[in-house]
Amino acid sequence: MRLFALRGATSVERNDAQQILDATSELMQAIGERNGLLPENVVSCIFTVTDDLDAEFPAVAARAVGFDRVPLLCAREIPVPGSMPRVIRVLIHYQAEEPHRPAHVYLGEAKALRADLDAAQ
Repeated sequence: MRLFALRGATSVERNDAQQILDATSELMQAIGERNGLLPENVVSCIFTVTDDLDAEFPAVAARAVGFDRVPLLCAREIPVPGSMPRVIRVLIHYQAEEPHRPAHVYLGEAKALRADLDAAQ
């Protein structure tokens, strides 16, 4: 086993706790499915949200979908002028066997953040 990292992001329509929970759950499940990733292989997850999201912590949703024993951290994105609003991002560190290749996952409006990564869509 070796250490890998992958990125993911999603978006919500408004600063609403349930939308943040639902979008984060969908993102974490999609990452798990595309990567064959089990919570017991995850070392840590770092979530960031844009400045306009503060209704709920994305980590709450991650815990609810099985990441309750994984160290989780939530932080704010740098508020760069003109950046996409209402975005939830995650950076996941995990163990997997070679020759695994991380499949990054971008959902919703956040697909535009990494249109260069065809495999992420």
